[in-house]
Amino acid sequence: MAAQKPGVIALFDVDGTLTAPRKVATPGMLTFMQELRKVVTVGVVGGSDLIKISEQLGNTVTNDYDYVFSENGLVAHKEGKLVGTQSLKSFLGEDKLKAYYAYHNPKTDWENEVYILGDILQEFINFTLHYIADLDIPIKRGTFIEFRSGMLNVSPIGRNCSQEERDEFERYDKVQNIRPKMVSVLREKFAHFNLTFSIGGQISFDVFPQGWDKTYCLRYLDDFNEIHFFGDKTYKVSP
Repeated sequence: MAAQKPGVIALFDVDGTLTAPRKVATPGMLTFMQELRKVVTVGVVGGSDLIKISEQLGNTVTNDYDYVFSENGLVAHKEGKLVGTQSLKSFLGEDKLKAYYAYHNPKTDWENEVYILGDILQEFINFTLHYIADLDIPIKRGTFIEFRSGMLNVSPIGRNCSQEERDEFERYDKVQNIRPKMVSVLREKFAHFNLTFSIGGQISFDVFPQGWDKTYCLRYLDDFNEIHFFGDKTYKVSP
């Protein structure tokens, strides 16, 4: 769809902006977005994977918008076509493995040792699950860690909780600082991985390499003179 102002893009967050958290967009919102496409280029960017974004904005989401950036832009679609992907596994390649192994085994020659990526991720996941198991919070449900292609999503209460339980945890977290305290511990424990911890939404926080927040998608928007971002609440991103 050709926009009247080709050098301008309106970029929208999903949860809390185009939809209520994890809810489906209203017909009125979807109509508004299509009308907006007649004026400017329109893109959406969300931390969730494409499946979840499709559940909220429709199964034809990659064709309904000029740009669709799932997982903060690590999976990028333009005009319905996949134009770029990045993954945590790709990022934590041989160089990161060497750095990790040297950190823990400074006197050992890397070339004579075999060390696999799974051990790095497994260490983080195991520590995190042990931490959650020891948490004294009113409710815990399932899916505490969700592995996405470009990040880990960690939820102390578990992503299987109901909307009512989400609301209750959000209120509890604002008083008890469950997520900020957990992030502080993980940041110190895994400082050598150069990870970013981003608290957002109601029940979870994302863990990803530095620079892989929503600004990651900007690398696909160099042709635009103006980028207008629309989002709801934001939190400080802590490296």
